[in-house]
Order: sequence, then C-alpha cells, then structure tokens
Amino acid sequence: MSLSTTILRSRALNALTSPHGVDRYLELINPMWAANDVRARLVDVRREVDVPGAPPVATLTFQPNSTWQGHRAGQYVQLGVEVEGARRTTRCFTVSSPGSGPGDRFTITMRANPEGVVSRYLVERAEPGTIVHLSQAAGEFTLPDRMPDHVLFITGGSGITPAMSMLRSLQRRTHRGRVTFLHYAQSPEHQIFRDELEQIRMAGYGVDLHLVYPETGGRFFTPMELGRLVPGYRDVDTWACGPAGLIEKVQTAYDGSDRLRVEYFKTPVVSNGSAEGDVTFSRAGATAANSGATLLEQAEAAGLTPTFGCRMGICFSCTSRKTEGTVRNVLTGETSSLPDEDIRICVSRPEGDCAVDL
Repeated sequence: MSLSTTILRSRALNALTSPHGVDRYLELINPMWAANDVRARLVDVRREVDVPGAPPVATLTFQPNSTWQGHRAGQYVQLGVEVEGARRTTRCFTVSSPGSGPGDRFTITMRANPEGVVSRYLVERAEPGTIVHLSQAAGEFTLPDRMPDHVLFITGGSGITPAMSMLRSLQRRTHRGRVTFLHYAQSPEHQIFRDELEQIRMAGYGVDLHLVYPETGGRFFTPMELGRLVPGYRDVDTWACGPAGLIEKVQTAYDGSDRLRVEYFKTPVVSNGSAEGDVTFSRAGATAANSGATLLEQAEAAGLTPTFGCRMGICFSCTSRKTEGTVRNVLTGETSSLPDEDIRICVSRPEGDCAVDL
C-alpha cells in the first residue's frame, strides 16, 4: 500500500472530511479517484443480441479504479448509476469475463430489462466514459480451486453469463478435464455469445456443447433428456443458472444430489401461506393490508423506497429488522417468527400481522 493511499484511508483524514468522507472530495477532482469506493469507467458497449421486439443484450467493458480487488469466475457485483440527476440506482449483475485481479478490466453482459432503470440505461444509452459505482465482487456460485475431472454447466437465457465466465477461466488455465455445456435459448437469434460458442463448437477445446432451441425441436432438460446427453449426470459436478422454472426442473431431476449448485435469476414463488393481517412500516408510520407479496414489493406499493440490489436474496442490500410477526422465505419456504431479527425483505413474505423497521 502506497503512502498516499495510507494517508487517504487514515481515520484523521476521514474525520476532517466528515460527514461526506474523503472519496466525495476526490470525486470532485477526478471521478475515478477514490481511497475506498470502487468505481469504473465504461470503455466499450458491444451488442450480443438485437432481435426486433425483444430486449437487447450487450456486453459492457469496464476499467475499474485501483480499489477493485478482482473477481472469481461466477461472481456478481452491485452496479450503481445516476440517471439524469436522479438518486443512484443499484442492481446486481454477473461478471462475464474470466476471473480478474486488482485493477483489471472486466465485462458485464446484461439484458436491457424493460422495467430496469440500470440495465436499460447502460445497454441503450450509456456512452464510453460513463462512470459507474461498484461493490467488490461477491457470491459463492464459483468453481473450486481443485477442479473435478468432469464439469457440467446447465443454463438458460441470461443464466449463461456466470457459466461463460467460468468456461473462459477454465480455458485460460488450460483445464484438461471434460466440460459439458447445456444451454436453453428461445432461438439461435436470441443466443447470447453466439459467435464465441460457434467458435468453441468448431474448435472443440474439450467442450461438449449442446444448444437447445424450441423452434428447432430442442427438448427441455428433463431427467430423460439429461440422462441421454450426460449419462450419470447426478454424479457429475454441476453448475446450473437461469430462470426459476428451469432451475426447479433441474433440481427435481437431480433429486437432492449434492453435486448440483444453483443460482436463480428470479425468485421462485411459494404459494402457500396466509396473506391476512396488516403490515406496519415502523419508521414511515404507515400500515397497509397484507397483500401476500414480499415485504419489498409491499413497501414499494406503499410509496416507500427501501434500499435493495439483486431482488433475489443474494446481495443482502435489503436487509431490514423485523420487529414482530412471521415471514416466509420465498426461496426455501421456511418460516420464522423470531422477534427483532434481520431479514432480506426481497425474499420475505409476511404471514398475518407483521412489523418491519422501514
């Protein structure tokens, strides 16, 4: 650590620059200067999918500042932008490039969600030079240090992103084991990383690639189809990522096998439970009838703007204190009635009366 960095991170300087902090003043001089915050400059935007009537997909290349510690393949970051002077909006996105080191450039591949402020802005409007705010990389959906002989990826739609980061990392370190890659997409035109996957198919690289498209007669990954493509798949170390519907079918096919690791792009819905009672948002002094939606959704419906990131229960940005009542985790179906407990409001649905510190 350099002397200047040590000084900038010192308690004395932070006290002098309170309440804003030293990074706020450095940002006024140069938006990429920071002692603690992670920021990045957008270097390039390359369209991956551009089908009329469908949200476009693009790969964005970022140059981070020196505070970026790097990432492991499969991890995500919280990325924040300030659009047209509005309050910073943050969302979680998976890094699509191979594992990186401190200060290294990296890429994020994202779909311009029609309802997404961040993704639509970055894919459709952002220009090179745009500065974004980042968290350090996080997430446990990663490859082990000691690789198994056979690796299986099962992905659907945008769920291909972390798997491609892992595959690119394996190619970089010249992995000598077997890799099977199964991907489900709406059509060849909707296929993310289409050109690169075609090169992999042509060159081999030890990758057994299967791209499944409904319009060409491709079949979903049922136990029978998985067994045909990968005999003994329940005993193969597997990473699966994609829409909740796909992941639920894969989990059923693996029937509790400890070889399966999964990551959702959207929370599955648990339908059982009571939607009776009222939800009280203590700090706002507001009470509303329990609609049965998650606490985050009910807070937004009540006009509140709680902090959140991924909306999938991954990043813990939305953690808030539940002071009373019972909540059900929509990912696991588990309920908790403990008083004064911290919960992730994006995946917690109240059952009956509930009070949360929002």
